[in-house]
Amino acid sequence: MRIDLGGRTAVVTGSSQGIGLAVAAGLAQAGARTVLTGRGEDRLRQAADRVAEAAPGAEVVTVASDLTTSEGAEALLREVPDADVLVNNLGIFEVAAPLEITDERWRTYFDTNVLSAVRLIRAYLPGMERRGWGRVLNIASDSALVIPAEMIHYGMTKTALLAVSRGFAKAAAGTGVTVNSVIAGPTHTPGVEYFVYDLVGRDRPWEEAQREFMRLHRPQSLLGRLIEPEEIAHLVVYLSSPQASATTGAAVRVDGGYVDSIVP
Repeated sequence: MRIDLGGRTAVVTGSSQGIGLAVAAGLAQAGARTVLTGRGEDRLRQAADRVAEAAPGAEVVTVASDLTTSEGAEALLREVPDADVLVNNLGIFEVAAPLEITDERWRTYFDTNVLSAVRLIRAYLPGMERRGWGRVLNIASDSALVIPAEMIHYGMTKTALLAVSRGFAKAAAGTGVTVNSVIAGPTHTPGVEYFVYDLVGRDRPWEEAQREFMRLHRPQSLLGRLIEPEEIAHLVVYLSSPQASATTGAAVRVDGGYVDSIVP
């Protein structure tokens, strides 16, 4: 399948590393002018270099701002007032004892993982509708459906993103704009490596630690391994394409078979 996003502008939040960086590289390879966002200018420059290496000749823009705040979103909008593709990937996670999660942490997780996405959808969706074409992708997680006891606050935010995606898809019905969520299974990123080692111990090689984590904590996985960020990116690029014009309001899974329940 040949995907051509030439002439389109794609904004990817949280794109200095991990899934966001892989998605940005994939969109750039498809021809999109790609906007990388994050809080650190140095890390963004390094990420932009990696995208340029993966997609020679691509136009890559970086905007350093804190998108968990309205001021940070306004800074992004001043630099990039319109977008054809919006990928809300920004998110945080941590292991926490359920009864020890404070009100402040609950609010922080909601503001970071949910409200940051809602704020940018509100900003970019009207322009997409006026132009009669647009793609909004919210990166969710299998934790949205099978809430992990060690990350209830994280799971809550990913469940909320499913509702946000479905609701905005209905709001954009008939405009040529699609809104979807991507349910990503356990994915191999630097942050997840720390998470895995915290759960299984640091006294073993990575491949062994990964297999033990999947065996003990994600036994439903048909892959038996973590998903690589590029595997998530392939699906996001497709859903951002003209070929995905009939897919909207969906929660599309790339989870290694981990989730057994059916998404309504």
